[in-house]
Amino acid sequence: MKTKLKQILISFIVTTIFYFALSQTFITQLGLGSPQIGLLYVFGLLFGPFGALGASLSNVAIDVYHGYTFVQILPSAIISFGVSLLAYKLWYSGFKSDEYTKPRLDTIYHLCLFLASIIICGMIYSVGHGNLAYILISPDIEESIIIPSFLNFTNVAFIMGIAGIWLFKRTNLIETPKKSERRLNKNLYRLIFSLLMVMTIVSFIFIIRNSDNLTIITGLIIVVALMYAYMTKPFIHEIQEVNENSIIAKIVRNFIIITLILGFFGGLVSIASFDYVETSITLNIYLHLMPILVISDIIIILFFIPGIIILKYIGDNVVKPITSFSEIEGFIKEDEKIEAEGLIKVYSEYVNEQNEIGTLARSYTELINHNNNYIENIQKIEGEKERTNAELDIATNIQAAALPTEAIKTDAFIVNGYSKPAKEVGGDFFDYYELDDGNLAIVIGDASGKGVPAALVAMITQVVIKQTLINNHDPSEVLFSLNNQLCVNNPESMFITLWLGIYNKTNKKLTFSNAGHNPPLIKENGKFKYLDIESGIVLGIMEDFQYEDEEITIDGELVTYTDGITDANNNDGEMYGEDRLLEFFNKFKSDKDPILPLLKDINDFTKDTEQFDDMTLLYLKVND
Repeated sequence: MKTKLKQILISFIVTTIFYFALSQTFITQLGLGSPQIGLLYVFGLLFGPFGALGASLSNVAIDVYHGYTFVQILPSAIISFGVSLLAYKLWYSGFKSDEYTKPRLDTIYHLCLFLASIIICGMIYSVGHGNLAYILISPDIEESIIIPSFLNFTNVAFIMGIAGIWLFKRTNLIETPKKSERRLNKNLYRLIFSLLMVMTIVSFIFIIRNSDNLTIITGLIIVVALMYAYMTKPFIHEIQEVNENSIIAKIVRNFIIITLILGFFGGLVSIASFDYVETSITLNIYLHLMPILVISDIIIILFFIPGIIILKYIGDNVVKPITSFSEIEGFIKEDEKIEAEGLIKVYSEYVNEQNEIGTLARSYTELINHNNNYIENIQKIEGEKERTNAELDIATNIQAAALPTEAIKTDAFIVNGYSKPAKEVGGDFFDYYELDDGNLAIVIGDASGKGVPAALVAMITQVVIKQTLINNHDPSEVLFSLNNQLCVNNPESMFITLWLGIYNKTNKKLTFSNAGHNPPLIKENGKFKYLDIESGIVLGIMEDFQYEDEEITIDGELVTYTDGITDANNNDGEMYGEDRLLEFFNKFKSDKDPILPLLKDINDFTKDTEQFDDMTLLYLKVND
């Protein structure tokens, strides 16, 4: 209720102030009509029934102020209210079935609708009040009075309408119609509107031909009846939100600003010409009016209307295609092909044009085809990738299953290990198993490279060692045989470092042979040190290489590892290194398994930096 009261008061107060501010200008002095009549259109458009009521009440108050009779005021008020409300109805009826918005002036369509509704309302108001003046004031009234009144109405409605729309568009005062439940009979209301326009012209002709009062009154009553009948038209659409930052919106806004500037200077010329007109008594009424009002309208005729035609051409042939092309956004979905068939309807009409728009449309077509082909290829690749990942998962499980899963704990020793590949599968492996009641095999290896190739070499090596150790417990002979097998049919020159040891729990002697692997750590006299051993050469490079056996007695602990442990690096590129590894074991005084504490120490050092090498560790502890 407060909003509606504000709408009535704003309309009433502004209309009244506007009248008294301009009542002494040449507009009223030359009998061109009240200066505020164009505000009927403005407040009806913006505030609907309540704006129409406020502006009409202001006109009634002004008529009372001038001493008009009730018989003169009442029909004038009916026409004024009807014309004001008609502006509201025309805007929300529109001429297109897909653009129903609040009053706005940022498209060619809405600019044309704005201008057309001003002209229609101006015609009905001017003819209606011309008929009233003919009947109630003087039958000798010249038809030329209707034309100035029409010009006054359209000029004020045009200028103040633009100002009002810009001023109130961001407020909640603009009135919009509620969606009606009634069914709309479009043909009926088209007929009513057509008859309204015809009867308005006929009523104007009645005055020109000085028809009798009965004829003029009949025509006026029919016009008013048709006007109010049209305003019963139900509104059956939703008010749409609009994009105020579109290209055409910015063009139209700048166009209107230029028009207003030209109109302003036209008004200045009109005011400057008034003294000349006032002293030229011999000039007829048309020459009187020419420098006063017609200048502004000539600006509209010579600039505004041609400008709209040009803007319409630009909108249809440039902005509309670009806007259509922007609709591709709705068809784009991540990792999905663009629905080319749906886009054909959007810009197919432009593909054959031999201009920049046609080039853009054809480029879109090619881009969409290339995109769809790319997505199709990507989808195939993704399918292959998923299949490969599934296979890698299986390979990971197979490789993990090939490694010991539980520590071996006996009264004589404890042996355990850990391996983490840098990728799904890796080239590191470790193994331990009892060959018989007296001997324990310990092996750790690191194949060259990463991923599947290295994993294949590692698994082949692991299987061959286990099979060879069944009949031969000599580490150097096992490495000799293994090396020759790996050298055969090795087109990729893959190789593997390996350390193999046989621990006899009876005499606590460890017999081992090395093929280019890192020297293990051994604990003697309560302190760890790196074991000084022959390095040998890696397996798979040179056939018939003679590896050597070495033998030591173990009464403490043994740690073997791959270089993924010592090469683990942090964010600064610093490696964990052999010195930190040795330092950790010398500081570790617990009787528990050191594998997990070591991994934690490495993780603290690297701070979750991504590692690019497999990490494997094997730990043997001989019990007293």
